[in-house]
Amino acid sequence: MDVHRCRFVPYPPSAINALAFSHSSSLTSSRKGLPTLRLAIGRANGDIEIWNPLHGAWHQETTFRGGKDRSIEGLVWTHDPEDEDKNGYKLPGRLRLFSIGYSSSVTEWDLGTGRPLRHASGNYGELWCMAAQPRVQPTETVDTKTVNGVELGTTQHQTLAVGCADGSIVLLSTADGDLQFQKTLTRPPKKKARVLSIAWQSRNVVIAGHADSTIRVFDKRNGQRIRAMSLGVGPQGGPKEILVWSVKATADGTIVSGDSTGTVSFWDARNYSRLQRITSHKADILDIAVSGDGETVFSGGMDRRTTLYRRTAGSKPGEKRRWAEVAHQRFHSHDVKSMAPFETKKISILVSGGLDTMPIVVPVREFGREHHRTLSSLPQQPPVSTAPKKRLLLSWWDREVSIWRVSKAREAQDVSDILGGLPQPPAKKLVAKVLLQGEESTTDADILEDGSLLAVSTLSEIKIFRLREIGLIDSTIRLRKVDLPSKLLNRGTRSVQFSPDGKWLLSINSLNKIQLVRIVRSEEKKDTPQFIPHPITLKRLPRRPITYNHLHGSLGAYDRSICRVAFSADSRILVVGDLSGHLDTFVLEGHEDLTQDLPITNPNDDASSSSSSPSSSSSESDSEAHPTLVYAQHWRRSPTAHHIPKLPSAPLIMSFRPATSTSVFLSSSTALSNGTTTHLHPTRHNPHPHSHDLPKGEDRLFILTAEHQLFEFDILAGKISDWSRRNSTSTLPKAFRNIRDRAMGCVWDVAAPAPSTSGSLDSRQRIWLYGSSWLWMFELGRDFPRVEDEEDEDDGRQRNGMNTKGSDNRKRKRREDGGLPLARRDGGYHDDGKRRKKQRDTGAGSKVPAHELGTGIGRSIRKTVGSEGRDSRLIDLENGYSDSDRKSEELEDDDDEEDAAALMQLRRGGEDGETEGQGEEAGEKGLPYWGTYKYRPILGVVPIGGGDDGYERGGVEVALVERPMFDVDLPGRYHGDQEWSERKDAGELGV
Repeated sequence: MDVHRCRFVPYPPSAINALAFSHSSSLTSSRKGLPTLRLAIGRANGDIEIWNPLHGAWHQETTFRGGKDRSIEGLVWTHDPEDEDKNGYKLPGRLRLFSIGYSSSVTEWDLGTGRPLRHASGNYGELWCMAAQPRVQPTETVDTKTVNGVELGTTQHQTLAVGCADGSIVLLSTADGDLQFQKTLTRPPKKKARVLSIAWQSRNVVIAGHADSTIRVFDKRNGQRIRAMSLGVGPQGGPKEILVWSVKATADGTIVSGDSTGTVSFWDARNYSRLQRITSHKADILDIAVSGDGETVFSGGMDRRTTLYRRTAGSKPGEKRRWAEVAHQRFHSHDVKSMAPFETKKISILVSGGLDTMPIVVPVREFGREHHRTLSSLPQQPPVSTAPKKRLLLSWWDREVSIWRVSKAREAQDVSDILGGLPQPPAKKLVAKVLLQGEESTTDADILEDGSLLAVSTLSEIKIFRLREIGLIDSTIRLRKVDLPSKLLNRGTRSVQFSPDGKWLLSINSLNKIQLVRIVRSEEKKDTPQFIPHPITLKRLPRRPITYNHLHGSLGAYDRSICRVAFSADSRILVVGDLSGHLDTFVLEGHEDLTQDLPITNPNDDASSSSSSPSSSSSESDSEAHPTLVYAQHWRRSPTAHHIPKLPSAPLIMSFRPATSTSVFLSSSTALSNGTTTHLHPTRHNPHPHSHDLPKGEDRLFILTAEHQLFEFDILAGKISDWSRRNSTSTLPKAFRNIRDRAMGCVWDVAAPAPSTSGSLDSRQRIWLYGSSWLWMFELGRDFPRVEDEEDEDDGRQRNGMNTKGSDNRKRKRREDGGLPLARRDGGYHDDGKRRKKQRDTGAGSKVPAHELGTGIGRSIRKTVGSEGRDSRLIDLENGYSDSDRKSEELEDDDDEEDAAALMQLRRGGEDGETEGQGEEAGEKGLPYWGTYKYRPILGVVPIGGGDDGYERGGVEVALVERPMFDVDLPGRYHGDQEWSERKDAGELGV
């Protein structure tokens, strides 16, 4: 594979201003995260990213696009109370997301569409902070809802408290699924000190930090001020007023504040007196996070420090417990602006973010014994596309779309030689740029493979541009807007894509409606393409909503949001996948007949598509009986669509295998000898006949899920392919299974079977997968080796002095007589050779090795019963189980592994599990995979070479777009006394 490393593509990531988990910490829950748990990240460009922790996998599911001069400064989730249906069954309450940013309104977002649902604004100042009222606890008295002094009953809805720039505090009600002004808790004071931070101490007490060195406490029920706590005067030489940037309350009501002097203060929950203060930062503290049990506090600030505090026991009996600074570390390279914690019995994490644009996951309970984890600031779906035949690279961000030309060095030299030594064209050049008018950001863009059409979509409209090349050597591209039919002009979409043959334009709007528009292009390049003004609406299978525990809440239609789309190589099969893991497949039936006039439309199609609710069975059957015909072809749901199983998690990659020359010949062999297809003649009973012939091209769909589970489906057969049955996720290399960064995309490298040096037919069926920090290749023409085969081959390479890439070098040591393994370097086995139970992290990074932890107490003890010591057990202090429990779990794990290995051996056939292409021949070829971490961070990888030369003979040619953080323009940062990297003279370090 020929790789062009491209760092000229602009994509400036935006700073993180707000973080919020959809659920509060629940230390009674034994699960590692709730199924509806989500993390919302608000950025300075107005985007809101929704992340799924996914048991530590951290999948970026979707992004709600912002716009011009928009910013997210605060995020809050609420959880509506449970409801009952007509049968008396409890229904989970709806999870709702709210945001504020540089305005006087609060915005609620529709999770299903990704668009603002409603706004609440009033006659008050600019909003600076926001907090949601705690949910009602089982032992707590609920509020009383009154209207005009008349008590109507109790309400369990959460109220939003909003702090304004003029010093006022406003309460907004979320009852009845609405967002309305409730009352003004406090009027602006005479001094009008800004409310910089706000929190709830209980359901009836609001705490507010102001810009006048004061923390004020208010009673929600009567609006009275309970107490005003002063922080004194600022330090000498600085401002007199202290800014209270953050206030929080622990589980027992203790108030914690962080201010502009770098001081964390702890206040009594009853008399509101200051108990203690710790000056732990060299600059302003911007945010504070409190653990679920209230025993741990984190602070982050402008000095890039993340500081940990814990409540310690007194040295003397009866002495009060005090807070102590335990540790601090600089996880971020810039200001830490926001932090959000979440804890259960099995997960304990803190997510922080700031100006360096990257979310960082820090362990809370296992701080110091687990590594932190840095999530990528780049989008999960790469904002790049390509026109390989014209070597054009397309990129977009915010409201800007750029088109680059990437040329080969040898082609540039050939052109220079032909033209008599004239200056050769540059290796890369910006040939076109589009700046969108309006305020909406770009949601998606795509370009045809031949570089003739460009589609750009926002949430308000779709724009199509025709591209025309001007010049020969220093050529540029002229763009001309193409007029669209009125039915498509004002239909904004979240996704837009051209089919590989350039005949169809696919659009998916915010309501997840799938529409296809036929493109008619003449052979004359000067003619403008035409879009048939009759969009075809494809209807997905009706699915039952995913039911969760009523205590976990509901995300509504969010799970049915379409996240991935894939066309087959012949453009006759379409597959869409949603966040719940469901797949819907559609096929293009019939043979193309360009002699037909305008397409014949189904009158029920537009009527059914105008409603966002699922269609009835009668309308669906009528659509199937009278489909919309476009040149004798029609789209319909695949006959085997209901046979495709649900994926265990959302698909990250969906891609059909490309068609080789052999498959193209087989698919085109259905045509008649004279090159035409069969025509159907109309009759009196069937005035508009159409063919029901299904496509016969390549229909194998490759899928990689958010949990990095591998599947391949035969779409037309409605089943898992034979290759996928023989190669399950458990057969993937261990090094690939241990990758934490999720996959972003793939590139195919295939070639038709050709004679090899040994005289046999050799074909290339490679797929290149990539994430933000890795690049892996898998040879799908061969089966993956078993674990034992992989270890044996790797050990042989190590004995020969070779380094095996793509596999784990830390292999099992074996006895000379071929007996049981004695030990393993990574701690995966005990001294007796038995497999150790895999240690699960708490949602952040991996465990810190024992030899790196330094000194400390032992991590396991031996419990002995009786004086003789016969009944003794080794108890793990960290995990809390004994060696006997661990052995029983190991036996269960070994049985599961043996069953999986036996199943794979049975599917591959034979006692030794070998199939055709395995054995000695496979050993000569080496392992069917390869991986590297050389490129990072990767924004996208797209094929840039075109024609058969790139795919059939020399392999694929790709443009690998990198966006390293040192190329990102960031504002100036704080440099303290310990900023060694900023010192020019190394002698200052004393070395």
